[in-house]
Amino acid sequence: MQISPLRQVVLAAMLWLPACFALWAALIGPLLWPVAKLVGVVLGQVLPNLVQAIEQDGPRFDIVTRLLTEPDASGRVGQLILTSTPMVYAWCLPLFAGLVMATPLEAGRRLLQLAVGFPAMWLVVAWGGFFDALYLLEFRAGPLGQAALAKAGFTADAIGLGYQFGYLILPAVTPIALWILLNRAFIESLVGWTREPGTAGTGPSDAPKDDATP
Repeated sequence: MQISPLRQVVLAAMLWLPACFALWAALIGPLLWPVAKLVGVVLGQVLPNLVQAIEQDGPRFDIVTRLLTEPDASGRVGQLILTSTPMVYAWCLPLFAGLVMATPLEAGRRLLQLAVGFPAMWLVVAWGGFFDALYLLEFRAGPLGQAALAKAGFTADAIGLGYQFGYLILPAVTPIALWILLNRAFIESLVGWTREPGTAGTGPSDAPKDDATP
């Protein structure tokens, strides 16, 4: 029995997506390394007096702030460190990889799509990591964090909007939209889409009329 191309892609995706997610979970540390560096650089430029560094611990980012904690029983204080979990934004990586692997492509073209897509997905994860850091500084770092963010021009509403956009929209929409863009011709062949007539003389309204009709 011959399987339609659409069904072949669906079946391949059912196999490739779990495999890509499993590989992503195993390699999450190296996959997030570029994101940690990018978020650290951006936060250091935007909030130099508030954020000292971003330290990666496997799937977690530790945001080392310049704020001090409350004194403990012995009077000692320490630096406030906030923990971010970028895996909630990084699932766009295996989603895009699974879609590309399920598409019938030549090896070179598949590698090219992955080479184009992964940096784009890293930017998506970096957006989420950046606004997650701002969210933690706004709502978990106390009045000093709020004051520093307000001085830098960040409001709670803007932070919340960027956080929700990076959490709910970008990781789901970006990999699918990019996959469609890179494989437009193949997707059009699957759905049987055809272009509109190129000239005005090919439509039904231009059919020749019977000369005998008054």
